Amino acid sequence: MARLSLDERLNRIEDKISEKSFRENKGLGNEVGYYVFDYNPRAELEVRSHIAYLKDRINNSNKDFKIIEFDLFHTMIQVLEKEGYLEAFFDLEKENGFFDMADNLVETLGLDETNELNLIISKILQEDLTNSVIFLTGVGKCHPIIASHNILNNLHQVLDSVPVVMFYPGEYSGQDLKLFGTMDSRNYYRAFRLV
Repeated sequence: MARLSLDERLNRIEDKISEKSFRENKGLGNEVGYYVFDYNPRAELEVRSHIAYLKDRINNSNKDFKIIEFDLFHTMIQVLEKEGYLEAFFDLEKENGFFDMADNLVETLGLDETNELNLIISKILQEDLTNSVIFLTGVGKCHPIIASHNILNNLHQVLDSVPVVMFYPGEYSGQDLKLFGTMDSRNYYRAFRLV
């Protein structure tokens, strides 16, 4: 079977997420609908453009659902601004370098594996997610601070009412996430390939 081009895959997203069974998570053994749309990182701008097109088209139509996008990088910045930490982290990076700042940022946001208070997840859950499909974007922009597998694993534990689609600049084999096609990530077994 021939592999679909990126354009063909992008053009199938609307039909897929418009299916009532998709939004009700039917056909997945009643498992929560978590999906990954992987793509070549070189196509980032094309994917972003298509996401903007889909959001405009669906959210301004008479469909019975909406797309809510969470750009993980922008969400991180919003949380830091709200908590009053943004400038402090700029200063920390100037003083101690990026990696020290990133380690502190992971701890502050509750992004480490052992923390139950993940401020990114909390921000997502503050939204009214009724009758929606969540698009998670910005994965590459927030690397290495926010690990996509961390967000998916933590979100999966607290959100089961709406489907979640992560747009992933890399490869997803159905078991492994490989950011930018080269960096191995931790395994993530609960997501399905969207297209």
